[in-house]
Amino acid sequence: MGFFKKKVNTKVQSTPPSQTKENTSPNDLKTSLQDNIQFVKDSLGSSTDIVIREIRIGKGGSVKAGIFYTDGLSDTPALQNFIMESLMLDIKGTPLEKKLTPEQNLITALKDFAMTVGEIKDLTNFDDLFTSLLSGDAILLIDGYSEGLVIGNKHWVERGVTEPTSQTVVRGPREGFSENLRVNTALVRRKLKDPSLWMESKVIGTRTKTNVAIMYIHGIADDKIVDEVRLRLDRIDIDGILESGNIEGLIEDSTYSPFPTVFNTERPDTVAAALLEGRIAILVDGTPFVLLVPALFVQFFQSPEDYYVHTGIGSLIRLLRFFAYVIALLAPASFIAITTFHQTMLPSALLLSLTAQREGVPFPAFIEAVIMEITFEILREAGVRMPRSIGSAMSIVGAFVIGTAAVEAGIISAAMVIVVSITAISSFVSPTYNLAISARILRFGFMALAASFGLYGIAIGFVALILHLCSLRSFGVPYMSPLAPFNVSDQKDTLIVAPIWKMFTRPRLTNQTNRVRQQNPASAKPQPPKNED
Repeated sequence: MGFFKKKVNTKVQSTPPSQTKENTSPNDLKTSLQDNIQFVKDSLGSSTDIVIREIRIGKGGSVKAGIFYTDGLSDTPALQNFIMESLMLDIKGTPLEKKLTPEQNLITALKDFAMTVGEIKDLTNFDDLFTSLLSGDAILLIDGYSEGLVIGNKHWVERGVTEPTSQTVVRGPREGFSENLRVNTALVRRKLKDPSLWMESKVIGTRTKTNVAIMYIHGIADDKIVDEVRLRLDRIDIDGILESGNIEGLIEDSTYSPFPTVFNTERPDTVAAALLEGRIAILVDGTPFVLLVPALFVQFFQSPEDYYVHTGIGSLIRLLRFFAYVIALLAPASFIAITTFHQTMLPSALLLSLTAQREGVPFPAFIEAVIMEITFEILREAGVRMPRSIGSAMSIVGAFVIGTAAVEAGIISAAMVIVVSITAISSFVSPTYNLAISARILRFGFMALAASFGLYGIAIGFVALILHLCSLRSFGVPYMSPLAPFNVSDQKDTLIVAPIWKMFTRPRLTNQTNRVRQQNPASAKPQPPKNED
């Protein structure tokens, strides 16, 4: 290949800058290919999955080059067909030889004219080399040049787009996020074909080098909240990020609160709807769970299905979720308080029945409830950790067998088993796992207050809980909004679900600049056809 020989000779005579530049830092690439290869081998400990292919390019093999890639993370067929073939075959007579000027070096020429790949970047230091190499890209280094090329060549076996395992719906899309960041951003782009949907990329973790993307709709999202998200992500200084939960713990407002202040989901339609409301999505490579901020308390009771069914049905189901959460939080405590301090509140027949059931039970109601709650939590955790085929069956059968045996043995009363069972079932009604956990944690505190002070203790605890919720913030937004502070216009999507033609404005506290969703809401209301007779 006469071109390569000619250009190498020309460069030696004209002394290109890349060959004469002194390396000012040990991190900079060396001009010697062998020195670079040895440094890579020493740094990676001669890892067997790192492939280093030394080749000679040009007719007669006048130029020495090295291809670096990671086996299992790079597309080997594409590497052979589009990269190595472009380098090793004779390209004389192509536009490369005609367009090359004496001021250009070989690296620039290969990048501009010879490489038939879509993504290619310059490389000048070893930090970028290792980050790109271990991310699946191919690295090209040429002897005599203290610079190289990063060639986009990522490819690995991954899970496809499947139905989400959490936040399941009866009606709605069945697609869920995967562990591939680029697939996840594409799923969101597919739903929001808007040029104002902006995406920013960051790398977090000094060792994992985890790719993180921030997505928001410019002109709808509050710039102050976007800046706050950037600031909190930039403050993270940790060696590794393995899941979005790691980032959630580093950016949330109230770490010790049992209530989540960052929303997570694995549904693209939920992310798209949140972006349209002015929220910001944080996508992390390696996990199907996307973070949404700011998060509000009422948001954790909302399900995507609420907006896909009739508004009356959606409103009733949402009210049922609020009611079930209160049951999961206060049912055992209320039973303890009434049976211990306030028996006169019960009808006589019911009181006699409960008294008869408790004959022979050696424990007070509080100890009964604690034993049953802890037992059920153990069964629930065991069901999650066991294989799916037997996990759910084991939880149901285990709870039934243990409950029946405990009643027959006289350790637990039948009424307590019923109360704890209803409480457990109610905790599953919540569409978000994080909110259900908060009820499971706080339930024990309310039980202790009920055992000590009766219904007065429950009232004191409930007031303290409301005050705590009102004090929380999520990226500067009040956690209990639009209930506290109360906003009339935002009540269309809190306790109930208004018809979609009525929700013509975005939430006030998450968006201040562009609140209008429907320019002419009156025309959006369904109208019966006019009778022309």
